Amino acid sequence: MPRSRNKVASRARRKRILKSAKGYWGARSKVYTVAKNAVEKGLTHAYKDRKQKKRVYRNLWISRINAAARLNDTTYSQLMGALHRKNVDINRKTLADLAYNNPQAFSKIVKYVLD
Repeated sequence: MPRSRNKVASRARRKRILKSAKGYWGARSKVYTVAKNAVEKGLTHAYKDRKQKKRVYRNLWISRINAAARLNDTTYSQLMGALHRKNVDINRKTLADLAYNNPQAFSKIVKYVLD
């Protein structure tokens, strides 16, 4: 019995990889084996950096909250501890946005939780 190769599926697989590698430099966008490695590596970085993006933003929010807290004569850790003690459920993203765009409102929150 002759060997079955399923040309349609294998061709589609190669086309999908080469389409993903569009815009890559040199052989990375032309040669299947090189493109496959480049696309695989790119997808790995994309997955990893989606996780890392969350860490980077959290660090940014904490830095902004800390800077604004120090302008209000307290520190980040003291402020967060006071927020938890007073059961104020406000996340870091919102708190950082207030600190950055509306310092008066942030000051009122700080005064409320520290009193």
